[in-house]
Amino acid sequence: MDTGAAAGVIPSAREAGFRMPAEWELHDAVWLAWPSHAELWQRDLDAARDEFVGLCRAIADVDPQTGRPRGEFLDVLVRDEHGRRQAAAALAGLPLRLHYAAFGDIWLRDTAPVFVRSAAGGEVAAVCFRFNGWGEKYLFPADMTVAREVRRLAAVHSFEAPFIFEGGAIEVDGEGTALTTSQCLLNPNRNPTLTRADLERDLAEALGIERLLWLGDGLANDHTDGHVDTLARFCAPGRVLCMEARDADDPNRTALGKIAADLAEFRDAKGRAFEVIRVPSPGLVQSRDGEAMPASYLNFYVANTTVVVPTYGSPCDAEAVELVAACFPTRRTVGVSARALLTGGGAFHCITQQQPAAAKVRR
Repeated sequence: MDTGAAAGVIPSAREAGFRMPAEWELHDAVWLAWPSHAELWQRDLDAARDEFVGLCRAIADVDPQTGRPRGEFLDVLVRDEHGRRQAAAALAGLPLRLHYAAFGDIWLRDTAPVFVRSAAGGEVAAVCFRFNGWGEKYLFPADMTVAREVRRLAAVHSFEAPFIFEGGAIEVDGEGTALTTSQCLLNPNRNPTLTRADLERDLAEALGIERLLWLGDGLANDHTDGHVDTLARFCAPGRVLCMEARDADDPNRTALGKIAADLAEFRDAKGRAFEVIRVPSPGLVQSRDGEAMPASYLNFYVANTTVVVPTYGSPCDAEAVELVAACFPTRRTVGVSARALLTGGGAFHCITQQQPAAAKVRR
């Protein structure tokens, strides 16, 4: 594919016939980064690595009888030779490709490119956005360049989107509908000169979106300013999951109620009302310092054969996994601890970025 056009103008992904597929469509691989920065994770580093490995094993889905993986390839970034040896040992036996690359931290949902696929030929490309450390809160220089490095390693063509954006800020159904939040996208710490109409236009061009639906505020103490991948997730076109507070001390009771009410009023790009499926919130999950953390069961990752749901040691863990499983009947659904990862601000969806296959839908 040549992304160039007449007079040197580079078309958008939409102009070139590309759009972002739904997460349940077939993947060639998933991109991740080996937890490496001791100065960031401190005493949670070893536990975060254990949870990272649990996620990778669930995604790879190795058949215990044949030893063959049924899931998808793991493309894992490592900073240096020491990290390569650690990752190779921890992930031995899995379908793995290790790549040397600089990265600020492991949150590739936000720092890696967003992959898109063409409707005509099934070609896969990458959309590289600008990144400013979640509104200049966490500025690591390598995070500003990792999207283009992943694009190079994936050996696909790319489109440049000239505005600040993170992949966790959007959720798509693969049929033209997307969800986001005003708390994040309209926050002046990202694109202060862009209006809501500007962002709707720019995301339509970047990802092939036809209708962008706006939720309000996100979870308490969310470093991302309300990424939608902790609030509402599609499980099929016209079907969306959100959370409900069960406990009086749930710090997100008001925000979650508003999200469910808004989803019930929305219409998607095809004019359909949503079937809204509610799973319990984990409730109050606290840090060692007693601060509420942005725990969400909706930060799951939909792999080729498995849905991996983060768990936090909450009484609602098992019920949440069961309810998510009912929404993905052709896949196995597993709950894997993400409590240590949460100390860094997110869970499984936040640290993964799927690379879709040039193939038809996998449902």
